[in-house]
Amino acid sequence: MSIDSNQFNRLPPNQVLTQKFPVVGEKVSDPGEIVLSHWRLGIWNEGTSLGSFSFDVIRDLPSEELLTDIHCVTGWSRLNASFQGLRLASLLGRLEIKVPESARFVRFEAYSSRGHDTSLPILTALEDAWLVHSFDGKPITPEHGFPLRLVVPSRYFYKSLKWLKLIQFLEDDRLGFWERTTGYHNEADPWKEQRLDARRFSNRAECEQFKQLSDFNAYRSVDGDPKVIVQADFSGWNPLTRDLHGLQLKSCDFSHAQLQGVDFRGANLTFGKFDGANLEGADLTGADLEGCDFSGANLQGARLHGCFLSAARFFRVDARTGLKTGLTHWDEMEMTCPDGLLEGQESYLKQLGVLKTD
Repeated sequence: MSIDSNQFNRLPPNQVLTQKFPVVGEKVSDPGEIVLSHWRLGIWNEGTSLGSFSFDVIRDLPSEELLTDIHCVTGWSRLNASFQGLRLASLLGRLEIKVPESARFVRFEAYSSRGHDTSLPILTALEDAWLVHSFDGKPITPEHGFPLRLVVPSRYFYKSLKWLKLIQFLEDDRLGFWERTTGYHNEADPWKEQRLDARRFSNRAECEQFKQLSDFNAYRSVDGDPKVIVQADFSGWNPLTRDLHGLQLKSCDFSHAQLQGVDFRGANLTFGKFDGANLEGADLTGADLEGCDFSGANLQGARLHGCFLSAARFFRVDARTGLKTGLTHWDEMEMTCPDGLLEGQESYLKQLGVLKTD
Protein backbone atom coordinates (compact mmCIF):
# COMPACT_ATOMS: atom_id res chain seq x y z
CA MET A 1 0.00 0.00 0.00
CA SER A 2 1.47 3.33 -1.08
CA ILE A 3 1.34 6.42 1.10
CA ASP A 4 1.91 10.04 0.19
CA SER A 5 4.53 12.20 1.89
CA ASN A 6 1.93 13.87 4.13
CA GLN A 7 0.79 10.50 5.46
CA PHE A 8 4.39 9.41 5.94
CA ASN A 9 5.05 12.46 8.10
CA ARG A 10 2.19 11.38 10.35
CA LEU A 11 3.80 8.01 11.13
CA PRO A 12 5.85 7.78 14.33
CA PRO A 13 9.22 5.98 14.12
CA ASN A 14 9.14 2.38 12.89
CA GLN A 15 5.38 2.24 12.34
CA VAL A 16 3.67 0.65 9.31
CA LEU A 17 0.50 2.09 7.83
CA THR A 18 -2.64 -0.08 7.59
CA GLN A 19 -6.25 0.45 6.62
CA LYS A 20 -7.28 -2.43 8.88
CA PHE A 21 -8.21 -2.19 12.55
CA PRO A 22 -6.29 -5.18 13.95
CA VAL A 23 -7.47 -6.77 17.17
CA VAL A 24 -4.70 -6.68 19.77
CA GLY A 25 -4.52 -8.05 23.29
CA GLU A 26 -7.46 -9.98 24.70
CA LYS A 27 -10.38 -10.74 22.38
CA VAL A 28 -13.08 -11.28 24.97
CA SER A 29 -13.96 -9.62 28.23
CA ASP A 30 -14.71 -11.36 31.51
CA PRO A 31 -16.95 -13.39 31.55
CA GLY A 32 -16.72 -13.18 27.77
CA GLU A 33 -20.00 -11.44 27.00
CA ILE A 34 -21.11 -8.21 28.63
CA VAL A 35 -24.82 -7.88 29.38
CA LEU A 36 -25.77 -4.21 29.07
CA SER A 37 -28.53 -4.44 31.67
CA HIS A 38 -25.87 -5.35 34.27
CA TRP A 39 -23.03 -3.16 33.00
CA ARG A 40 -21.95 -0.24 35.17
CA LEU A 41 -19.18 2.33 34.97
CA GLY A 42 -17.86 3.10 38.42
CA ILE A 43 -16.02 6.32 39.26
CA TRP A 44 -13.93 6.38 42.41
CA ASN A 45 -11.58 8.61 44.34
CA GLU A 46 -9.02 6.19 45.78
CA GLY A 47 -11.32 3.79 47.70
CA THR A 48 -14.44 5.99 47.80
CA SER A 49 -17.20 5.70 45.21
CA LEU A 50 -18.22 8.89 43.42
CA GLY A 51 -20.96 7.22 41.38
CA SER A 52 -22.02 4.22 39.30
CA PHE A 53 -23.61 4.71 35.88
CA SER A 54 -25.51 2.45 33.47
CA PHE A 55 -24.73 2.28 29.77
CA ASP A 56 -28.03 4.00 29.00
CA VAL A 57 -26.88 7.02 31.01
CA ILE A 58 -23.52 7.15 29.22
CA ARG A 59 -24.95 6.53 25.74
CA ASP A 60 -27.64 9.20 26.14
CA LEU A 61 -25.09 11.94 26.85
CA PRO A 62 -24.38 14.15 23.80
CA SER A 63 -21.65 12.46 21.76
CA GLU A 64 -18.69 14.05 20.03
CA GLU A 65 -16.60 12.68 17.17
CA LEU A 66 -12.93 11.86 17.59
CA LEU A 67 -11.10 11.69 14.24
CA THR A 68 -7.58 10.60 15.07
CA ASP A 69 -4.53 8.57 14.10
CA ILE A 70 -3.92 5.51 16.28
CA HIS A 71 -0.57 3.81 16.80
CA CYS A 72 -0.14 0.30 18.19
CA VAL A 73 3.02 -0.62 20.08
CA THR A 74 3.35 -3.70 17.85
CA GLY A 75 4.12 -1.38 14.93
CA TRP A 76 0.94 -0.62 12.98
CA SER A 77 -0.75 2.76 12.57
CA ARG A 78 -4.16 3.66 11.19
CA LEU A 79 -4.82 7.22 10.09
CA ASN A 80 -8.13 9.06 10.45
CA ALA A 81 -9.85 6.52 12.67
CA SER A 82 -13.35 7.73 13.55
CA PHE A 83 -14.72 7.18 17.07
CA GLN A 84 -17.82 8.53 18.75
CA GLY A 85 -18.09 9.24 22.47
CA LEU A 86 -16.98 11.89 24.93
CA ARG A 87 -13.78 13.32 26.28
CA LEU A 88 -13.19 12.21 29.84
CA ALA A 89 -13.35 15.83 30.96
CA SER A 90 -16.73 16.29 29.21
CA LEU A 91 -18.09 13.09 30.71
CA LEU A 92 -17.13 14.11 34.23
CA GLY A 93 -18.68 17.52 33.73
CA ARG A 94 -21.97 16.14 32.42
CA LEU A 95 -22.12 13.62 35.28
CA GLU A 96 -21.29 16.43 37.75
CA ILE A 97 -18.22 14.57 39.02
CA LYS A 98 -15.59 16.94 40.38
CA VAL A 99 -11.96 15.90 40.03
CA PRO A 100 -10.50 15.59 43.57
CA GLU A 101 -7.79 18.16 44.33
CA SER A 102 -5.47 15.38 45.51
CA ALA A 103 -5.69 13.47 42.21
CA ARG A 104 -2.42 13.30 40.26
CA PHE A 105 -3.22 10.18 38.20
CA VAL A 106 -6.23 8.40 36.76
CA ARG A 107 -6.46 4.62 36.70
CA PHE A 108 -8.76 2.78 34.30
CA GLU A 109 -9.87 -0.81 34.95
CA ALA A 110 -11.49 -3.30 32.56
CA TYR A 111 -14.04 -6.06 32.83
CA SER A 112 -11.22 -8.59 32.55
CA SER A 113 -10.38 -11.89 34.22
CA ARG A 114 -6.66 -11.04 34.06
CA GLY A 115 -7.04 -7.65 35.72
CA HIS A 116 -6.31 -5.41 32.74
CA ASP A 117 -5.88 -1.79 33.72
CA THR A 118 -3.81 1.25 32.81
CA SER A 119 -3.05 4.71 34.18
CA LEU A 120 -2.39 8.24 32.97
CA PRO A 121 -1.25 11.48 34.57
CA ILE A 122 -4.29 13.55 35.44
CA LEU A 123 -3.49 16.33 32.95
CA THR A 124 -3.01 13.85 30.09
CA ALA A 125 -6.24 12.10 30.98
CA LEU A 126 -8.29 15.30 31.09
CA GLU A 127 -6.78 16.70 27.91
CA ASP A 128 -6.48 13.60 25.75
CA ALA A 129 -8.53 10.64 27.06
CA TRP A 130 -11.83 9.75 25.39
CA LEU A 131 -14.50 7.24 26.35
CA VAL A 132 -15.94 5.91 23.10
CA HIS A 133 -18.85 3.61 22.36
CA SER A 134 -18.80 3.66 18.53
CA PHE A 135 -16.36 3.24 15.66
CA ASP A 136 -17.23 4.52 12.18
CA GLY A 137 -20.72 5.29 13.43
CA LYS A 138 -21.46 1.76 14.64
CA PRO A 139 -21.24 0.30 18.16
CA ILE A 140 -17.74 -0.94 18.96
CA THR A 141 -17.54 -4.70 18.46
CA PRO A 142 -16.85 -6.98 21.46
CA GLU A 143 -13.25 -7.73 20.44
CA HIS A 144 -12.57 -3.97 20.28
CA GLY A 145 -14.05 -3.17 23.69
CA PHE A 146 -17.87 -3.16 23.60
CA PRO A 147 -19.67 -1.35 25.08
CA LEU A 148 -17.19 1.35 26.16
CA ARG A 149 -13.46 1.70 25.73
CA LEU A 150 -10.77 4.26 26.37
CA VAL A 151 -8.96 5.96 23.47
CA VAL A 152 -5.86 8.05 24.14
CA PRO A 153 -4.57 9.34 20.77
CA SER A 154 -1.23 10.65 22.04
CA ARG A 155 -0.15 7.26 23.46
CA TYR A 156 0.48 3.78 22.11
CA PHE A 157 -2.78 1.90 21.87
CA TYR A 158 -2.19 -0.34 24.90
CA LYS A 159 -3.15 2.73 26.95
CA SER A 160 -6.57 2.67 25.21
CA LEU A 161 -8.16 0.12 27.54
CA LYS A 162 -11.02 -2.06 26.31
CA TRP A 163 -14.23 -3.02 28.23
CA LEU A 164 -14.06 -0.08 30.59
CA LYS A 165 -15.37 -0.82 34.07
CA LEU A 166 -13.90 1.72 36.46
CA ILE A 167 -12.28 5.15 36.56
CA GLN A 168 -10.26 5.80 39.70
CA PHE A 169 -8.52 9.00 40.78
CA LEU A 170 -5.21 8.37 42.52
CA GLU A 171 -2.65 10.43 44.36
CA ASP A 172 0.14 7.96 43.50
CA ASP A 173 0.53 6.14 40.20
CA ARG A 174 0.09 2.39 39.70
CA LEU A 175 1.59 0.52 36.77
CA GLY A 176 -1.01 -0.95 34.44
CA PHE A 177 -1.31 -4.57 33.33
CA TRP A 178 0.94 -4.39 30.26
CA GLU A 179 3.44 -2.16 32.01
CA ARG A 180 3.88 -4.41 35.03
CA THR A 181 3.68 -7.80 33.28
CA THR A 182 5.52 -7.19 30.00
CA GLY A 183 7.82 -4.24 30.58
CA TYR A 184 5.89 -1.83 28.35
CA HIS A 185 6.77 1.80 28.94
CA ASN A 186 4.49 3.68 31.34
CA GLU A 187 4.58 6.89 29.28
CA ALA A 188 4.00 5.18 25.91
CA ASP A 189 4.72 8.16 23.65
CA PRO A 190 4.92 6.80 20.06
CA TRP A 191 6.90 9.79 18.81
CA LYS A 192 9.59 9.07 21.39
CA GLU A 193 9.21 5.33 20.61
CA GLN A 194 8.64 4.52 24.27
CA ARG A 195 7.67 0.89 23.69
CA LEU A 196 9.62 -0.77 26.49
CA ASP A 197 11.00 0.44 29.81
CA ALA A 198 14.79 0.30 29.60
CA ARG A 199 15.03 -0.03 33.38
CA ARG A 200 13.32 -3.40 33.16
CA PHE A 201 15.47 -4.98 30.47
CA SER A 202 17.01 -8.32 31.39
CA ASN A 203 20.67 -8.04 32.35
CA ARG A 204 23.44 -9.71 30.36
CA ALA A 205 24.42 -12.14 33.10
CA GLU A 206 20.89 -13.52 33.39
CA CYS A 207 20.64 -13.86 29.62
CA GLU A 208 23.91 -15.79 29.39
CA GLN A 209 22.74 -18.15 32.15
CA PHE A 210 19.39 -18.51 30.39
CA LYS A 211 21.04 -19.57 27.14
CA GLN A 212 22.86 -22.43 28.89
CA LEU A 213 19.70 -23.99 30.35
CA SER A 214 18.42 -27.35 29.14
CA ASP A 215 15.06 -27.00 30.91
CA PHE A 216 12.97 -23.79 30.96
CA ASN A 217 10.11 -24.84 33.24
CA ALA A 218 11.22 -22.35 35.89
CA TYR A 219 10.59 -19.53 33.41
CA ARG A 220 7.12 -20.75 32.47
CA SER A 221 5.60 -20.17 35.90
CA VAL A 222 6.82 -17.55 38.36
CA ASP A 223 4.21 -16.81 41.04
CA GLY A 224 1.58 -18.02 38.60
CA ASP A 225 2.84 -15.99 35.63
CA PRO A 226 5.70 -16.64 33.22
CA LYS A 227 8.92 -14.71 33.69
CA VAL A 228 9.56 -12.23 30.89
CA ILE A 229 12.97 -11.91 29.24
CA VAL A 230 13.25 -8.50 27.57
CA GLN A 231 15.69 -7.34 24.88
CA ALA A 232 18.15 -10.22 25.27
CA ASP A 233 20.92 -10.91 22.79
CA PHE A 234 20.22 -14.41 21.44
CA SER A 235 22.10 -13.86 18.19
CA GLY A 236 23.69 -17.10 17.00
CA TRP A 237 22.05 -19.04 19.86
CA ASN A 238 21.71 -22.82 19.47
CA PRO A 239 19.50 -23.92 22.40
CA LEU A 240 20.45 -27.09 24.27
CA THR A 241 16.78 -28.13 24.13
CA ARG A 242 14.24 -27.70 21.34
CA ASP A 243 11.44 -27.25 23.90
CA LEU A 244 10.91 -23.47 24.16
CA HIS A 245 7.13 -23.57 24.27
CA GLY A 246 5.31 -20.87 26.25
CA LEU A 247 8.38 -18.74 26.94
CA GLN A 248 8.16 -14.93 27.07
CA LEU A 249 11.11 -13.61 25.04
CA LYS A 250 10.22 -10.06 24.02
CA SER A 251 12.15 -7.67 21.82
CA CYS A 252 15.03 -10.14 21.61
CA ASP A 253 17.68 -10.42 18.91
CA PHE A 254 17.55 -13.92 17.34
CA SER A 255 19.61 -13.01 14.29
CA HIS A 256 21.46 -16.05 12.90
CA ALA A 257 20.16 -18.23 15.76
CA GLN A 258 20.04 -21.97 15.09
CA LEU A 259 16.41 -22.71 15.89
CA GLN A 260 15.75 -25.72 13.64
CA GLY A 261 12.86 -27.81 14.92
CA VAL A 262 12.31 -25.61 17.97
CA ASP A 263 8.95 -25.86 19.73
CA PHE A 264 7.82 -22.25 20.09
CA ARG A 265 4.14 -23.12 20.56
CA GLY A 266 2.35 -20.44 22.58
CA ALA A 267 5.55 -18.44 23.05
CA ASN A 268 5.54 -14.64 23.15
CA LEU A 269 8.26 -13.41 20.80
CA THR A 270 6.93 -9.90 20.14
CA PHE A 271 9.36 -7.49 18.45
CA GLY A 272 11.82 -10.35 17.85
CA LYS A 273 14.46 -9.88 15.14
CA PHE A 274 15.14 -13.06 13.12
CA ASP A 275 17.40 -11.87 10.30
CA GLY A 276 19.48 -14.87 9.19
CA ALA A 277 17.85 -17.16 11.77
CA ASN A 278 17.27 -20.81 10.86
CA LEU A 279 13.73 -21.76 11.87
CA GLU A 280 13.48 -24.78 9.58
CA GLY A 281 10.78 -27.12 10.88
CA ALA A 282 10.04 -24.92 13.90
CA ASP A 283 6.55 -25.04 15.40
CA LEU A 284 5.18 -21.55 16.19
CA THR A 285 1.55 -22.57 16.55
CA GLY A 286 -0.37 -20.05 18.66
CA ALA A 287 2.73 -17.89 19.21
CA ASP A 288 2.52 -14.13 19.66
CA LEU A 289 4.68 -12.78 16.84
CA GLU A 290 3.41 -9.20 16.79
CA GLY A 291 6.04 -6.80 15.51
CA CYS A 292 8.50 -9.60 14.69
CA ASP A 293 10.87 -9.23 11.73
CA PHE A 294 11.41 -12.52 9.86
CA SER A 295 12.91 -10.92 6.76
CA GLY A 296 16.10 -12.77 5.91
CA ALA A 297 15.04 -15.86 7.92
CA ASN A 298 14.74 -19.52 6.90
CA LEU A 299 11.15 -20.67 7.56
CA GLN A 300 11.29 -23.83 5.47
CA GLY A 301 8.80 -26.34 6.87
CA ALA A 302 7.93 -24.04 9.77
CA ARG A 303 4.38 -24.16 11.13
CA LEU A 304 2.65 -20.85 11.89
CA HIS A 305 -0.94 -21.78 12.74
CA GLY A 306 -3.20 -19.34 14.60
CA CYS A 307 -0.37 -16.90 15.30
CA PHE A 308 -0.75 -13.26 16.32
CA LEU A 309 0.93 -11.35 13.50
CA SER A 310 0.05 -7.66 13.84
CA ALA A 311 2.84 -5.69 12.14
CA ALA A 312 4.97 -8.84 11.71
CA ARG A 313 7.31 -8.58 8.73
CA PHE A 314 8.33 -11.31 6.33
CA PHE A 315 10.00 -8.84 4.01
CA ARG A 316 11.37 -5.34 4.43
CA VAL A 317 12.39 -2.63 1.98
CA ASP A 318 15.51 -0.56 2.49
CA ALA A 319 14.34 3.07 2.55
CA ARG A 320 17.63 4.26 1.00
CA THR A 321 18.13 1.71 -1.78
CA GLY A 322 14.60 0.41 -2.31
CA LEU A 323 15.90 -3.18 -2.20
CA LYS A 324 13.66 -5.85 -0.71
CA THR A 325 14.88 -8.46 1.78
CA GLY A 326 12.51 -11.40 2.16
CA LEU A 327 12.54 -14.97 3.41
CA THR A 328 15.52 -17.05 2.35
CA HIS A 329 13.61 -20.36 2.37
CA TRP A 330 9.88 -21.04 2.62
CA ASP A 331 9.24 -24.44 0.99
CA GLU A 332 6.60 -26.42 2.92
CA MET A 333 6.08 -23.50 5.29
CA GLU A 334 2.54 -23.68 6.71
CA MET A 335 0.41 -20.71 7.76
CA THR A 336 -3.28 -20.85 8.62
CA CYS A 337 -5.61 -18.42 10.42
CA PRO A 338 -3.08 -15.56 10.63
CA ASP A 339 -4.33 -12.97 13.09
CA GLY A 340 -3.64 -9.30 12.32
CA LEU A 341 -1.39 -9.73 9.28
CA LEU A 342 -1.09 -6.39 7.48
CA GLU A 343 -1.87 -5.86 3.80
CA GLY A 344 1.60 -5.74 2.25
CA GLN A 345 2.89 -8.74 4.18
CA GLU A 346 -0.25 -10.73 3.39
CA SER A 347 0.20 -10.05 -0.32
CA TYR A 348 3.86 -11.10 -0.17
CA LEU A 349 3.06 -14.42 1.53
CA LYS A 350 0.31 -15.13 -0.98
CA GLN A 351 2.78 -14.55 -3.79
CA LEU A 352 5.09 -17.11 -2.20
CA GLY A 353 2.19 -19.55 -2.03
CA VAL A 354 2.56 -20.23 1.71
CA LEU A 355 -0.47 -18.39 3.09
CA LYS A 356 -3.40 -20.76 3.45
CA THR A 357 -6.82 -19.58 4.59
CA ASP A 358 -8.59 -22.94 5.10
